[in-house]
Amino acid sequence: MDIKAKIDEFRSGFTRTFWVANVLELFERFAFYGSKAVMAVYLADQVGLGLTSQKLMSFYGLAVFGLPVLAGPVVDRFGFKKSLTACFSIFATGYFLIGLAGLPQGRPLIDALGPKLYVFLALLVTAIGGSLIKPCIVGTVAKSTTPETKALGYSIYYSLVNFGGALGPILALFVRKTYGVQNVFVVFAGVSLALAVATLVFFREPIVAEEEKRSFGKVLKDAALVFTNARFITFLAIFSGFWIMFWQVFLTLPVYAIEVLKFEKYELLETADAWTIFALTVPVTALANKLRPLAAMTIGFALASASWLILAAWASWQGVVLGLILFALGEMLQAPRFYEYVADLAPKDQVGTFMGFAFLPVAVGYFIAGWFVSPYLIQHYIRDLKQPGGMWVFLSVLGFGSTALMLLYDRFLGPKKLKE
Repeated sequence: MDIKAKIDEFRSGFTRTFWVANVLELFERFAFYGSKAVMAVYLADQVGLGLTSQKLMSFYGLAVFGLPVLAGPVVDRFGFKKSLTACFSIFATGYFLIGLAGLPQGRPLIDALGPKLYVFLALLVTAIGGSLIKPCIVGTVAKSTTPETKALGYSIYYSLVNFGGALGPILALFVRKTYGVQNVFVVFAGVSLALAVATLVFFREPIVAEEEKRSFGKVLKDAALVFTNARFITFLAIFSGFWIMFWQVFLTLPVYAIEVLKFEKYELLETADAWTIFALTVPVTALANKLRPLAAMTIGFALASASWLILAAWASWQGVVLGLILFALGEMLQAPRFYEYVADLAPKDQVGTFMGFAFLPVAVGYFIAGWFVSPYLIQHYIRDLKQPGGMWVFLSVLGFGSTALMLLYDRFLGPKKLKE
């Protein structure tokens, strides 16, 4: 087969809607991770919430990654195009409201509601918009690829997500330094509004069979079945440990960079994970392809856990970058195999339902990280003991504990057919 034929085969495997959806997702993640890069510091210092901001963000994370379980029927009822347009419009509103908290024009609202309630409501609006994006984009990828190109399609999707995640904090740094941190959210509100317009102009509705659509009643019934599956819930609970570690990059690391390292451009440090994943996902996934899914995930867990020891031993921006590169390698090993394992765990008639619950560890991990872990690490190790290295050891111990639980799960609870 000549090169032209291969190119034609590649192009025929992905529809125009596939590429439009992935470009929209790239810029959505651009805004999401760009805003996330500065949010903890902004809410704590500029809005004046201190460590309370971490707890408010924990509810935001729980909602934005937990609500997609219930968002499917909304997408089924109104379609991908209308749902995406609504998502980006709500995102634009939410980002603007968050930015307004730090602007003089927002002072009357802050005084009327109080900063905690105002920020909680602004974050909730943003989370509602974010809850629609996953079923829309992932569903579009599924409907706009062929069986032969679906795996590659998800790989492209994952790579573009991380490319957007790497670029967003860089723009956030520029805006923060040039126009003020509150305007980071105003800029990303503009990006989200532009995405809503682009959806209306360029996005074409993929075809979804009527029998694939689900009602809220069906979703709740399926959810009840999922929660009776002790093996699956145990697996998700253990896997939440990884996400408790991951969210420290956006909750604890900025404070560490500013107060301990005196490194003001903390947004750049936060991109090390995403750049590594963008550059190395394909070769790392290929090398680990012969490993059992749970073996790959356990090794990934162990590498991510070990990464924090580099930060503990080397208190510098170089140590942070090196540690996050190792963390990214662990993430690359486990992320693609996680969804494969979830699909294998599910009964044949509940694969879609189980995949919908795959985001729960992200939500639970974010909540625990923001409500408990990050405030404790910052207050206890950075501000009280003045021993910041201890908090990275704490995270490493937490990670290795979860790794041990993964091994025990594999030994005693994992399905025998998946161990072969």
